Amino acid sequence: MEINEDVANPAPLGLGGFALSTFILNLVNSGLVESGSLGIVMPMALAYGGLAQLLAGMWEFRRNNIFGATAFSSFGAFWIGLASFEILSWAGIITNVPREGLAIMLIAWGIFTLYATIASLREPKAITWIFITLTILFFLLAWGEFNSTVATIAGYEGLLCALIAWYSSAGVLINSMFGRTVLPLGER
Repeated sequence: MEINEDVANPAPLGLGGFALSTFILNLVNSGLVESGSLGIVMPMALAYGGLAQLLAGMWEFRRNNIFGATAFSSFGAFWIGLASFEILSWAGIITNVPREGLAIMLIAWGIFTLYATIASLREPKAITWIFITLTILFFLLAWGEFNSTVATIAGYEGLLCALIAWYSSAGVLINSMFGRTVLPLGER
């Protein structure tokens, strides 16, 4: 499949939105920041993790990049859904969901991310590492619904995932602007 290079690369935007939202949520999940901080996490997740990533996904369709389009659109929808769930819960519009329900949702996202990880093997290694750590994260978060120690470990693992995504965002952006490899991404 030929990527349409006549259209600007939206990957730095999508990766940045994913990284920031993942980072700030997992600061809470790890216990490094108190859970009351979710009040700022969810609006950022909705706007940058959700909307910006969804837009990046749509622009990837324009570039004829099925992997980027699927990944950014899907995870943009994930962040919009998660933020909406939290906001509706806080507003008392929806009832509390039992941890089994949350675990099922996280496992489902883990399954999607697992097969996206396989597809990412055709992408630069940095992108593959985002998907490897994200797959692990979803399954740890599901398990963490029943075990607080695992939930804390998941938070730290999520921070690692976010840092890899930020590095990847920076690499695509900086390398594009300089027209050469400044930050290696492990091109295949």
